[in-house]
Amino acid sequence: MADLAASIVAPTLIQPTTGAQSAAELAKRGDIHRTAQKFESSFLSIMLQQMFEGTETAAPFGGGPGENMFKSFMTEAMANKMTSTGGIGLAPTVEREMLKMQGLT
Repeated sequence: MADLAASIVAPTLIQPTTGAQSAAELAKRGDIHRTAQKFESSFLSIMLQQMFEGTETAAPFGGGPGENMFKSFMTEAMANKMTSTGGIGLAPTVEREMLKMQGLT
Protein backbone atom coordinates (compact mmCIF):
# COMPACT_ATOMS: atom_id res chain seq x y z
CA MET A 1 0.00 0.00 0.00
CA ALA A 2 2.90 2.34 0.74
CA ASP A 3 4.21 1.79 -2.79
CA LEU A 4 0.88 2.89 -4.22
CA ALA A 5 0.88 6.06 -2.12
CA ALA A 6 4.45 6.81 -3.16
CA SER A 7 3.54 6.52 -6.84
CA ILE A 8 0.63 8.95 -6.46
CA VAL A 9 2.42 11.64 -4.44
CA ALA A 10 5.02 13.72 -6.23
CA PRO A 11 8.60 12.70 -5.31
CA THR A 12 9.42 16.29 -4.38
CA LEU A 13 6.71 16.25 -1.73
CA ILE A 14 8.05 13.18 0.08
CA GLN A 15 11.78 13.88 -0.02
CA PRO A 16 13.44 13.73 3.39
CA THR A 17 14.57 17.12 4.60
CA THR A 18 16.96 18.30 7.28
CA GLY A 19 14.34 20.32 9.15
CA ALA A 20 10.61 20.44 9.51
CA GLN A 21 8.86 21.86 6.47
CA SER A 22 6.38 24.60 7.05
CA ALA A 23 2.88 24.39 5.68
CA ALA A 24 3.67 27.31 3.38
CA GLU A 25 6.66 25.48 1.90
CA LEU A 26 4.60 22.33 1.33
CA ALA A 27 1.88 24.43 -0.32
CA LYS A 28 4.48 26.08 -2.57
CA ARG A 29 5.86 22.67 -3.55
CA GLY A 30 2.34 21.52 -4.42
CA ASP A 31 1.75 24.64 -6.50
CA ILE A 32 5.01 24.10 -8.35
CA HIS A 33 4.09 20.47 -9.03
CA ARG A 34 0.69 21.45 -10.44
CA THR A 35 2.23 24.23 -12.54
CA ALA A 36 4.80 21.85 -14.04
CA GLN A 37 2.02 19.37 -14.85
CA LYS A 38 -0.05 22.10 -16.52
CA PHE A 39 2.99 23.22 -18.53
CA GLU A 40 3.58 19.71 -19.83
CA SER A 41 -0.12 19.34 -20.69
CA SER A 42 -0.09 22.63 -22.61
CA PHE A 43 3.05 21.61 -24.48
CA LEU A 44 1.59 18.23 -25.42
CA SER A 45 -1.72 19.81 -26.45
CA ILE A 46 0.06 22.14 -28.86
CA MET A 47 2.09 19.25 -30.26
CA LEU A 48 -1.03 17.13 -30.75
CA GLN A 49 -2.90 19.99 -32.42
CA GLN A 50 -0.06 20.34 -34.91
CA MET A 51 -0.03 16.59 -35.47
CA PHE A 52 -3.77 16.45 -36.25
CA GLU A 53 -3.81 19.62 -38.37
CA GLY A 54 -4.80 18.86 -41.92
CA THR A 55 -6.12 15.39 -41.22
CA GLU A 56 -9.57 14.65 -42.52
CA THR A 57 -11.77 11.71 -41.58
CA ALA A 58 -13.74 10.23 -44.47
CA ALA A 59 -17.47 9.62 -44.28
CA PRO A 60 -19.29 7.97 -42.54
CA PHE A 61 -16.89 8.43 -39.63
CA GLY A 62 -16.11 12.08 -40.26
CA GLY A 63 -17.62 14.67 -37.98
CA GLY A 64 -18.12 17.38 -40.58
CA PRO A 65 -17.68 21.01 -39.56
CA GLY A 66 -18.30 20.17 -35.90
CA GLU A 67 -15.28 17.90 -35.84
CA ASN A 68 -12.93 20.79 -36.48
CA MET A 69 -14.59 22.86 -33.76
CA PHE A 70 -14.12 20.17 -31.11
CA LYS A 71 -10.70 18.85 -32.19
CA SER A 72 -8.96 21.23 -29.74
CA PHE A 73 -10.97 19.77 -26.85
CA MET A 74 -9.92 16.28 -27.89
CA THR A 75 -6.24 17.18 -28.08
CA GLU A 76 -6.42 18.93 -24.71
CA ALA A 77 -8.05 15.88 -23.10
CA MET A 78 -5.46 13.59 -24.67
CA ALA A 79 -2.62 15.81 -23.42
CA ASN A 80 -4.06 15.88 -19.88
CA LYS A 81 -4.36 12.09 -19.84
CA MET A 82 -0.84 11.65 -21.19
CA THR A 83 0.55 13.95 -18.51
CA SER A 84 -1.39 12.28 -15.70
CA THR A 85 -0.04 8.86 -16.72
CA GLY A 86 3.61 9.90 -16.82
CA GLY A 87 3.84 12.15 -19.83
CA ILE A 88 7.09 12.60 -21.69
CA GLY A 89 9.22 13.54 -18.69
CA LEU A 90 8.96 17.28 -19.13
CA ALA A 91 7.04 18.03 -15.92
CA PRO A 92 9.62 16.56 -13.49
CA THR A 93 12.41 18.51 -15.17
CA VAL A 94 10.45 21.76 -15.09
CA GLU A 95 9.45 21.09 -11.47
CA ARG A 96 13.05 20.46 -10.43
CA GLU A 97 14.21 23.71 -12.04
CA MET A 98 11.36 25.69 -10.47
CA LEU A 99 12.23 24.28 -7.05
CA LYS A 100 15.86 25.33 -7.57
CA MET A 101 14.75 28.83 -8.53
CA GLN A 102 12.67 29.06 -5.34
CA GLY A 103 15.48 27.67 -3.19
CA LEU A 104 13.46 24.60 -2.19
CA THR A 105 15.87 21.87 -3.27
